[in-house]
Amino acid sequence: MTRTLTTQPARLERAKWCHATRRVQQADVAALDVAPDDLRSGDLLLVEVTRISQHRRIQLRDGRYSRLFCGDRIVLAAGDRFATDQFIGTVGLRDDRSLSLLAGGGVAGVEQSRHGAIKPATRLTLCGRLVGRDGAALNLDAYALSQCGKGRPQTVITVLGTGMNAGKTDAVAGLVNGLTRLGLKVGAIKATGTAAFCDTHLYAAAGATEVLDFTDAGMAATFRQPVPRIEAALERLLAGTLRSGCDVAVVEFADGISQVETAELLARPTLGRVSDALMLAATDALSAEAALARLAKTGHVPVALTGLMTRSPATMPTDASGLPVLDRDALADPATASAVLQLCRPVQAAE
Repeated sequence: MTRTLTTQPARLERAKWCHATRRVQQADVAALDVAPDDLRSGDLLLVEVTRISQHRRIQLRDGRYSRLFCGDRIVLAAGDRFATDQFIGTVGLRDDRSLSLLAGGGVAGVEQSRHGAIKPATRLTLCGRLVGRDGAALNLDAYALSQCGKGRPQTVITVLGTGMNAGKTDAVAGLVNGLTRLGLKVGAIKATGTAAFCDTHLYAAAGATEVLDFTDAGMAATFRQPVPRIEAALERLLAGTLRSGCDVAVVEFADGISQVETAELLARPTLGRVSDALMLAATDALSAEAALARLAKTGHVPVALTGLMTRSPATMPTDASGLPVLDRDALADPATASAVLQLCRPVQAAE
């Protein structure tokens, strides 16, 4: 395949580098492939903003937001996105070289569908794919956290949800804070999703000793990634928290338990092997009931319920699922966090 390369333009140095690229060494860029025809997830792209719509700002690699202006050049990653309240999109490039900004953390592809309440995606035009000194396309997978040994913290607690915006991240933050106040070193992991710093910033604010996500394992997004790759990434991230001296890791999975990759993960043995307890975040009692039934079919029984439903007594379960219902403030109480750890111990003893 013949490629058209151009030396690195000076404008690349003035480009806005998105959050998804935060592990990339900028000095590695030697040229641009201005006519790529084989984009894959994680490829690094230089794009120009041509029409501002849904996303009016981006998340930068240094943790700040930046307002977008037409003509801005930004460096981001090709990727897929699955977000029921925003976009579903896939890696690709239109015939006119345009792409959609699928996520403000720096993921671009081709919009396939969107929620009816949001605007079309902000439109981008490809300037080129970033190429290294060896002539190969630069991809996030080359910058993944190194695999230094295996293992995991003594206790791993996983938080799943009934869907997007079910309250998973708030629950993780509360539990991280409660465990930290117990005097434990806590790792917080976002195992699946699309590159963004909102959730990981909240984990850090809650007191996590180590905060990692799938981008640290070399993925811009986990949608449409092979499930064995996601499993391997999770084990790598857990090993990373162990290497940082964490006693406990709290892991969040994006979206809901019916999302395609999450559903497959639940049907496989790895999650049960690396996690000592599950918590379920739900929007209301009915969604909790349905999710509990689905989880039971795969042999998973949560130790507690949490999530958006805890904000209103009207949405709380009235039947006795037999599970405690814990809001973020309760989880942040060291006594409650200790009780959650106690619920994990029978699982550990059975291993």
